[in-house]
Amino acid sequence: MIIDLAKFVAAEEVHWKRLEEILVRRQADPWAPLPLEEARELDYLYRRAAADLSRVATFSSEPEMRRRLEQLVARAYAEIHGARGAGTVRLRPWHWFVNVLPRTFRRHWHMAGLVVAITLVGMIFGGVAVAVDPEAKQAIMPFPHLIGDPKERVAKEEAAKEDRLAGHKAAFAGQLMTHNTKVTLFALALGMTCGVGTIVLVFYNGVMLGAVVVDYMLAGETTFLFGWLLPHGIVEIPAIFVGAQAGLVLARAVLGREDGRPIGQRLRAVADDVATLGAGAALMLVWAGIIESYLSQYHEPAIPYALKIVFGVVEGGLLVLYFGFVGRTKEKKEAARA
Repeated sequence: MIIDLAKFVAAEEVHWKRLEEILVRRQADPWAPLPLEEARELDYLYRRAAADLSRVATFSSEPEMRRRLEQLVARAYAEIHGARGAGTVRLRPWHWFVNVLPRTFRRHWHMAGLVVAITLVGMIFGGVAVAVDPEAKQAIMPFPHLIGDPKERVAKEEAAKEDRLAGHKAAFAGQLMTHNTKVTLFALALGMTCGVGTIVLVFYNGVMLGAVVVDYMLAGETTFLFGWLLPHGIVEIPAIFVGAQAGLVLARAVLGREDGRPIGQRLRAVADDVATLGAGAALMLVWAGIIESYLSQYHEPAIPYALKIVFGVVEGGLLVLYFGFVGRTKEKKEAARA
């Protein structure tokens, strides 16, 4: 077959460039979801480039063009046929932290909103229960030291002369991280119960939180409450939200039969997002455990409550900025290219 090389290159160059553009974007964010239309375009451009390669393979006078097409076809083949799973993708923790995690959270923001709503309902229930019947604390409070009179606990904490965590801070932080991570990953795993288990656990956590908040506020210890809870709770509680969010994403995949795919395909489709959210929640709990061990457990006069409250507020603001805005520039650039 005789080919007019100049016309051939002029006609096909636009398709090669478009294929390169898609592959570069996929390499920059390999775990981003691939829209159906773009997946079809990728498959079409790959097949077209492969056909072009076979047509120019006999042109010994054009080795550069042939090498370019060989590399392009090989990259497209790897992308389409999952060579990523064979360990060809570099681990990029910073990219994951500043792009993948916050964008995954925003992609499932409605699930996070549902978790927050369920928690608030639980908090109202727990708060009302304690306000109406103080004896309800016996059934609601998760830890023995929360069952007693808040005023007595505050007086004891503020009068303490010795550091009860001296020499044990790291061990205490590790215990907190382990316990909270277990609870959070349990909320995630309960997504396989069609989300029922996740919802029940989130609601119960809300009940406990609401009971503690109302109990201390009714005792007139609101300042102590905020100084104690805010430094670590402003990260710990959202971490549980993120884990439960992953559980609801998992639940939707279990229930989502309307798209006609078998459950195995639906679960594989959300596996990356669920793993990302679970890892993000665990990372947040590491920070919360450190803060609770080294800051939250120390009260006035050792550390002023105002300082602890300001610290917690700053943490909360940074968390909102992170999940709400980090990675948006990249999203806009990709949307513009699309």
